[in-house]
Amino acid sequence: MLTTGLIAIDATILATAVPSVVGDLGEFDQFPWLFSVYLLAQAVSVPIYSKLADTVGRKPIVLIGVGLFLVGSILCAFAWNMTALIVFRVIQGLGAGAAAPMSMTIIGDLYTVAERAKVQGYIASVWAISSVVGPALGGVFSQFASWRWIFLVNIPLCLVAGWALIRFYRESVERRRHHIDYAGAALLTVGLTAVMLGLLEGGNAWAWASPQSIGCFAVGAAALVGFVLVERRAAEPILDLRIFRRRLIASTTLVSLGVGALLTGVTSFVPSYLETAIGVVPLLSGLAVAALTLGWPLSASLSGRLYLRIGFRSTAVIGSVIATAGAVALAVSAPYPSPWIVAAIAFVMGFGLGWVAAPTLIAAQASVDWNERGVVTGTNAFARSAGSALGVAVFGSIANNVIAANGGEADAATIVPASAAVFIATAVTAVLMLAASAWMPRDRVAEPVR
Repeated sequence: MLTTGLIAIDATILATAVPSVVGDLGEFDQFPWLFSVYLLAQAVSVPIYSKLADTVGRKPIVLIGVGLFLVGSILCAFAWNMTALIVFRVIQGLGAGAAAPMSMTIIGDLYTVAERAKVQGYIASVWAISSVVGPALGGVFSQFASWRWIFLVNIPLCLVAGWALIRFYRESVERRRHHIDYAGAALLTVGLTAVMLGLLEGGNAWAWASPQSIGCFAVGAAALVGFVLVERRAAEPILDLRIFRRRLIASTTLVSLGVGALLTGVTSFVPSYLETAIGVVPLLSGLAVAALTLGWPLSASLSGRLYLRIGFRSTAVIGSVIATAGAVALAVSAPYPSPWIVAAIAFVMGFGLGWVAAPTLIAAQASVDWNERGVVTGTNAFARSAGSALGVAVFGSIANNVIAANGGEADAATIVPASAAVFIATAVTAVLMLAASAWMPRDRVAEPVR
């Protein structure tokens, strides 16, 4: 929970301080990279950390993650310009790529399937609390102190988390000689970096049809094709692609893609929708979105009782139905903007997603042994990050096209139809996630699902 808290607070604390950062360092046009490079570094490093964790153990990897996050935070606090801050955010992202998935993997190691849902509820509560504490701290530091404290506050948190891991977490790892798949790791990093960069910056930093965008996807596709060829011959592949032949792993990975995209559809577009359409203040629009993070831990903590009775697949399907109903309601109510309606819908969606995310992750973890659990957990985490990046790209493109077709000004007259189009796309995504949940193999309670 301490380690997860580091990543959870950082995910929300910076956004409210952007005006202060730009006011101090300048280069307003560069500030979106503060978020893009962090997400990129976090996402592309997850598969490599996950394989290493299945090789050398979880403890050294999670400690490396906390250490990198600490170093990155210190460097960010003393950044002298926007370029330096962006570079140091990469180091933070590399730390987050190890710390967050390893926390979930360790839970899979320590707790039984029956116990895991309750523990997942505790972890979900960390994200819920952080969604409120993060923006509040960011606002307080920006207004009454300095934005640099946003990063300095991580120092004691990292030290406490690191000490607790060293002091209390013990694991037994079978020591043997390993063949490190350097070529696979390099090709995977290049491929994922290029594709994620194209998704995150296409339509933002450059046009979709620009040489930069085409180059990103071309390089990414070539590297990933090379990665697949290398993995077929590697003695110990960095990502054993054969795991995706298992219906459970393939289906839960698709579900995680959907979860990431749905989160993006709500958290990225609802605030601008409410603030521009009816002039809601940022605090109120933020609270409307935060309702999603209240429903999530509530259902996640209760999901264990449900999946122990009816199974992982049935629980995920019920959660997907609830989340889909919320997404459809959001699309239907879009022409009538109201923070209270949005908050109620966000709570329903969060409640549904809690019954999707936790059971599908636990089912995937329960289906493998220790030596594959890190890769399976990391794949789940990466899929959610990739879904978020894809959601930003697709939903952003939809919104921009609708705004351009209605005059090109992001005002009350154009933001409502643009948001409605995005929310319809979100509802379609929810339906696809429901289909992926239904594709999961049938299972019985508590026993491993193969």
